[in-house]
Amino acid sequence: MKAPALKRYLPFTDWLFHYKRENLSGDILAGVIVTIMLIPQSLAYAMLAGLPPEYGLYASIVPLFVYGLLGTSRTLSVGPVAVVSLLTATALTPFATPGSEQYIKLAMLLAAMTGVIQLALGLIRGGFVASLLSHPVVAGFITGSSVLILVSQLKHILGVKAAGGHLPYEAVISLVQAAPGTNFVTLAMGVGAIALLLFFRKPFRKLLQRFGLSANAAQMIARTGPALLVLAGMGAVAFFSLDNAYGVRVVGDFPTGLPGLTLPSLDLPVIGSLAPAALAIVLAGYVESVSVGRSLGAKRRQTIDPNQELVALGAA
Repeated sequence: MKAPALKRYLPFTDWLFHYKRENLSGDILAGVIVTIMLIPQSLAYAMLAGLPPEYGLYASIVPLFVYGLLGTSRTLSVGPVAVVSLLTATALTPFATPGSEQYIKLAMLLAAMTGVIQLALGLIRGGFVASLLSHPVVAGFITGSSVLILVSQLKHILGVKAAGGHLPYEAVISLVQAAPGTNFVTLAMGVGAIALLLFFRKPFRKLLQRFGLSANAAQMIARTGPALLVLAGMGAVAFFSLDNAYGVRVVGDFPTGLPGLTLPSLDLPVIGSLAPAALAIVLAGYVESVSVGRSLGAKRRQTIDPNQELVALGAA
């Protein structure tokens, strides 16, 4: 295989042989921060998809390695994302009870279908699809999904059990009915975490610079803020026994080890029913990934290959 073709189909051969040693410390720090942030994020997205929380961790291990080898973006990290989790729950809930064994099998089948479609589109050079979508459509889709996700997660911030529904107003009505049972310790932790995350984005960096830190040092410390917040939350629950004393819900123990590798059952009628959802997930996941990759790449004068991105995402 010639060098240009090798670089096209195996992008890691390009950055691996031209890697600069001075980037190692920054990459290690980024890896640590992403890992710490990915743990609670993947748990939350798994629950948003209607799956047991540990499946979010399973989906955050191998895909990162695969994308690192096949992806063309040097700043993009793949894994569970909110929009795909929401679409998964919407697609599977009519067929099985969330969290059940049948639901998990259907989720595996849907993931396999999504991967196969992405691989096929990548191999036939179907990356041009991203350029056919207008920015208002993409922005509207992401904004609408964000509203649905926000409404669906309010019950966890309030610490109440709300049945909710498929539409936002149904979830809001359920939340209003359950509001008298709000756990104010849970609410304080949730609101405080959101406020601190917003503070870490810009104000914290500016505050550090006022105390004499250089811009690079302030930025590096500010980036560790979300990871430190996660560790602080875990420490507070453990030290003050917030779960036992104040009823703050925790994820709990996970099954040890990894699940066995099994192929999803190929039921043609079910595959036909899930095909529209698989196409929607392919489109939403790909457009979101390419949009973020292009945005981050533009800041560093790096380009991505849309077709190879489809291959990488499908394989991951």
